[in-house]
Amino acid sequence: MKIAEVSKRYGISADTLRYYERIGILRDVPRNPSGLRDYSEKNCNAVEFVKCMRGAGMSIESLKLYMDLFYEGDHTKGQRKKLLEAQRDTIRARISELEEAFTRLSYRIDHYEETSSAERELMA
Repeated sequence: MKIAEVSKRYGISADTLRYYERIGILRDVPRNPSGLRDYSEKNCNAVEFVKCMRGAGMSIESLKLYMDLFYEGDHTKGQRKKLLEAQRDTIRARISELEEAFTRLSYRIDHYEETSSAERELMA
């Protein structure tokens, strides 16, 4: 699959895919005889994983470390699991913060007419 097709399929720009390859997050992307990238299903699975982890808020640095460990082999499974657990904990904390913000926002909306005009302006 050409880079433009992968870009469209996963909603990641071709420049970002090249960047991921350049810094080692994506590896072993084969090239056709003309030198153009020709992503395999294995490469596409890696792209999908990377997109998921970035969507989950994983930093480039952590993602690079994870992928470096992945490419080293199965003996790094424990380290990789710890990275994923840390990201899960980060997401869990963020969800908690968002739930608190949602509760406060909902309260403000539900009681909006009860507040003074000065407070409404401050809280807008």
